[in-house]
Amino acid sequence: MEVAGPHGPWDRVRGELAHRGTAVVAGRLPDWRLPGGEAALRRMLGRDWHRYEAMSQPLMKERFSASRLLLRHVIAAAIDTVPEQVDLAYQPGGRPYVRGCDQIDISLSHTRRTLVAGITRRGRIGVDVESADRRMAGTGSESQGCTPYELARLDEGEAGERNATLVRLWTLKEAYSKALGQGLRFRFTEFGFDLGADRIRLVRPDGTPADGGEWTFGTGVLGGDPDGDPDGGRDGDPDGGYVVGTAVYDSGFGETFDLSVRTALDAGLLDALLGAAASPTAFEADP
Repeated sequence: MEVAGPHGPWDRVRGELAHRGTAVVAGRLPDWRLPGGEAALRRMLGRDWHRYEAMSQPLMKERFSASRLLLRHVIAAAIDTVPEQVDLAYQPGGRPYVRGCDQIDISLSHTRRTLVAGITRRGRIGVDVESADRRMAGTGSESQGCTPYELARLDEGEAGERNATLVRLWTLKEAYSKALGQGLRFRFTEFGFDLGADRIRLVRPDGTPADGGEWTFGTGVLGGDPDGDPDGGRDGDPDGGYVVGTAVYDSGFGETFDLSVRTALDAGLLDALLGAAASPTAFEADP
């Protein structure tokens, strides 16, 4: 997982996408404060400008603009264009997608002053980020968000690890729901995860396997500086880092390696179309 600002490192992001088919990029809120004032921001946000302008809380507006700028830069790096040209749109449930570019799928999450964007060329993706120090144990989160299998595994584990495991499970459930396009409409007690040592597996409430291997799940920790402040002491935002969850569904229809908008039309198809256009047809009148 790369941590990026407006200047990249976009070459590494492109390399990760080409090599693995999926890339996850994190950003810090202060790094995505665009210079140039509202005129520059309006140009960069495009269709999102009206949503930004309608927001009343300054921090909410800053998170919104920064997260969309990060997502636009990630997409631009993937499809070989500039962020201003990315046509970002939303499905009825609010899930973002790139208009006219269905060979990739994207996801976005943010909390406090940390942003995470995910992109894949394999099928579907969902990402979620939560504060590692978010208190979940003993708050009712277990009964609201865990299956009987998960509760049993939590009770078997070390008491000191319970909250960390709950945060990890929560990010996975959020990411999976986002990949499905369900958000919080999918009850978290209806599916669970086996946090195995070799691989994270999707399971039913009783712990039996729930998929045939099409899904790949992962969690990682995004840390701050040695003092525990991910913004290096800026903005008075000390915390203990973040947990990032990812869910990727492999559609099984093969991989698209060339994502560039400059070469999106298949050359063979283009030749066939041009050839057909140049050939006389039975409907042409005789000279």
